[in-house]
Amino acid sequence: MRYSHRDQEILHLAIPSIISNITIPLLGLVDLAIVGHISNETLIAAISVGSMIFNVIYWIFGFLRMGTSGLTSQALGRRDFHEVMVLLRQSLTIGLMVAFTFVILQSVIWWITTGLMQPSAEITPHVRTYFNICIWGAPAMLSLYGLSGWFIGMQNTRVPMMVSILQNIINIMASMVLVFVFKMKIEGVAMGTLIAQWSGFIIALFLWLKYYGRLRKYHEAQSWSTLFHYRTYLPFFRVNRDIFLRTLFLVSVFLFFTSAGARQGDMILSVNTLLMTFFTLFSYIMDGFAFAGEALAGKYYGAHNAKAFADVCHRLFKWGGAMIILFTIAYCIGGKSFLYLLTDSQEVIAAASPYWGWTLLIPLSGMAAFVYDGIFIGITATRGMLISCALAAVSFYAVYFFLFPFIHNHALWLALVIFLAMRGFLQWGYLRRKAV
Repeated sequence: MRYSHRDQEILHLAIPSIISNITIPLLGLVDLAIVGHISNETLIAAISVGSMIFNVIYWIFGFLRMGTSGLTSQALGRRDFHEVMVLLRQSLTIGLMVAFTFVILQSVIWWITTGLMQPSAEITPHVRTYFNICIWGAPAMLSLYGLSGWFIGMQNTRVPMMVSILQNIINIMASMVLVFVFKMKIEGVAMGTLIAQWSGFIIALFLWLKYYGRLRKYHEAQSWSTLFHYRTYLPFFRVNRDIFLRTLFLVSVFLFFTSAGARQGDMILSVNTLLMTFFTLFSYIMDGFAFAGEALAGKYYGAHNAKAFADVCHRLFKWGGAMIILFTIAYCIGGKSFLYLLTDSQEVIAAASPYWGWTLLIPLSGMAAFVYDGIFIGITATRGMLISCALAAVSFYAVYFFLFPFIHNHALWLALVIFLAMRGFLQWGYLRRKAV
């Protein structure tokens, strides 16, 4: 593959995003590691459940990042800096409104989430402690989503990368001091996470002032009377409504995948959890290229530069093809050895062997969906994202329920592979029909 200026643009955006993605799970892993060194499995389970509650909530509201990214990159392509600043203000306003609603209704959220997850009576008090502290990080996290999306739309993925790295350093330091020096146990872990969340938001604001403070003149030119006028938010809501609904379908599929494995027993649940790590690793890399797609496709679409837009799409898929080859070879050669890094249980590794082949299909079946997601967000073709994800989810459930009585856990993995492939195929068809 001949390296071009467009490849340089893609990698300039993709590599910092990949580094950011890799650091994200460290926030949860640090919490687990610290608790694992001070207590028994009760607190470890409590941290796992508490982290999952917030992961699902923030995942659902990820539209604040994605919608902001696509709209901002288009406005930048038009050189409409007034609109760029309007979008930043709107994303921060909506993020804060949603976050403060979470804080006000935290008892309701606790009741709903624990009702769905049903933690044991032994760990519930510890989960409640973690929840009661970390819920106050919602304004910082959702505002940071809006800021991160805006930075990506402005073709800057280095700032989100710096924020992620500094967040993790602060989280490690704060949690260790609170737990090992002040002996706070789960309260210390939660407070460390909370401090890291607010620190990340403050750092992002500082970096915005440093690199983009000059854009405030476009913001000050706009009347503050429009801040809460609903008509100014209609385009933002239309885009984010579709992304929100699409995310619900994604969440439903992956939560069902976990629960369907759990219903087959602890061994199958462990096997599926381990093998899903291979999907997670692939997603970290492909999300980086998707973010590059959001920024570049949106910029050239907004600038009405059809040639550059087509070139970006073409080069993104070439990089995606290279990732398919790289990850498939890596999984074939070293995948089983990687399992030994995740567990030393020979029984679990032996039980995973019959399902090993499915992980080799993840790069091939999933690549297109990641790339198209980035492109679709960039051009704000969010209705296409919603429709393709909904139909793919229907195919997932249809395959699973039809085949499970015959091939059991293989049906679950086949359904997942088809779900990934269907998303990419349907988005390909939608984009051809749209003829961007």
